[in-house]
Amino acid sequence: MHFSIPDTQETYADGNNSVGGASPTYTVFNIYINGNYHCCLRYKQLHALHEQLRRRRADAPLPTFPPKKLLPLSSSQIETRRAALEHYLQIIGQDARIARLPYLQQFLQRAQLDTALAEGNISSEEHLHQLQVQVYSGGGGNGTGGQLLVNCHVQQNASSLLQCVTRALDLPDELTQYFCLYLMREEEDQQLLLRRLMDFEAPFITRLHMQPCQLLLRTCYWNARYDAKLLPNQVALNLLYQQTLADVSREWIICAPEMRHELRAIQLQSGPLPYLELVRQLPSYGCLQFGTAQVDYPQAGTKATIIIGNGELSLRTDRGPKIYETKFRVRRMRCWRVIAMHNTFESRDQPSQLQLSFEYLMNKQTLRWITISSDQAMVMSVSLQAMVDELLLSEKECEREQQSESEASTSTGISESSSSTPSTNSATSSSSSALHHSTPPVKFLAQCSKQQHKLTTARTFAAVFFRNDETAAASVRNEAFEGIGDDDL
Repeated sequence: MHFSIPDTQETYADGNNSVGGASPTYTVFNIYINGNYHCCLRYKQLHALHEQLRRRRADAPLPTFPPKKLLPLSSSQIETRRAALEHYLQIIGQDARIARLPYLQQFLQRAQLDTALAEGNISSEEHLHQLQVQVYSGGGGNGTGGQLLVNCHVQQNASSLLQCVTRALDLPDELTQYFCLYLMREEEDQQLLLRRLMDFEAPFITRLHMQPCQLLLRTCYWNARYDAKLLPNQVALNLLYQQTLADVSREWIICAPEMRHELRAIQLQSGPLPYLELVRQLPSYGCLQFGTAQVDYPQAGTKATIIIGNGELSLRTDRGPKIYETKFRVRRMRCWRVIAMHNTFESRDQPSQLQLSFEYLMNKQTLRWITISSDQAMVMSVSLQAMVDELLLSEKECEREQQSESEASTSTGISESSSSTPSTNSATSSSSSALHHSTPPVKFLAQCSKQQHKLTTARTFAAVFFRNDETAAASVRNEAFEGIGDDDL
């Protein structure tokens, strides 16, 4: 999770914002998660969260929480507290042991609900609404699928709503983990993925802030080997098949004209399994394609389409009549950072200007920063993180298999010769520990502008800039990063 607190609000005890120059009762801090406004919280609420986290995660040392003050705070002291709270949240958000705690997820979800109630965005937490979810199931030949209406409580989180969707489709519960919900927007005949819904948010409330948008059901894995889990079940097979049809139709999966003609014939004559078997051989199968972005590679101001998948981030650029694709392997990204700029006096419902920057091993001696400017930078970052998690999980599974084979071989050797004694594989143990370091390979960095503003309306906020920090202490290492020599490039 990527936290920021760009500004504060002055609020009366009855929940209204300060007007008319009267002294406010208390200050609330506007919390943004993954670049989007999430909730307002008081200092005492955040302090209570800190105390609960401290009790629940004794094995994960928490950063120092900003101290209490006995007297009312001045404007400069409020700004100091804002920056300190922001730093605190950013640290815990980057520690997977803490960020994945159910208590923290539930706390953030409740804070979002309470904020929406206080601001009048919803009238009651008990209301039941119907939401439309776009599902790649039972659609036409282009795989556009249809709309599924599901009942959604205001307080439901993403996992709960996902389960409602999959059960409405008669998908077995054990296969639900291979799917997720995205916020999606159709623009100029293109499908833009805005963000993946997380368990710390209520889809109904989040969708209110992101209108116009739809909910989209998609597979959530990056390694095509997980297809094998879905293919035996007819519902899952149909979902995967219709999703693939849609990706081919919108050219997320690149096909030569001859291949497209062959796929069309298989679609009409043979059905899902032969179609998927052929498509899965294409390099862009299983990738997500994002909208056109501005990148500084190979030169500043370059326009490129971003594709993420198959362990790579690709830049597809038009140069005259030809299309070039540059691929950056995730394993050669030493780290990456999410950069956001909140614009002055704009509604918090408007998206921030976002950038994704990653440090890439160009050759044995050269690391280079590459920056992508896109409103979809945050979902790109989440996608990279999920891909790294899968790579590390795959390596862990390989280590377990090797360890099992080694133990089986050792046991055989003992039975054959009583003089043989097994030895522990300390190198494997050390490697596994290093691979599963709790810190994810992404950093959300913040630096406040010199002029700080404390605004008193709920719909405006101050300019706070998030930028790269080139110091070594600010970077977070990608645990899947590989040092590669020139001979491997």
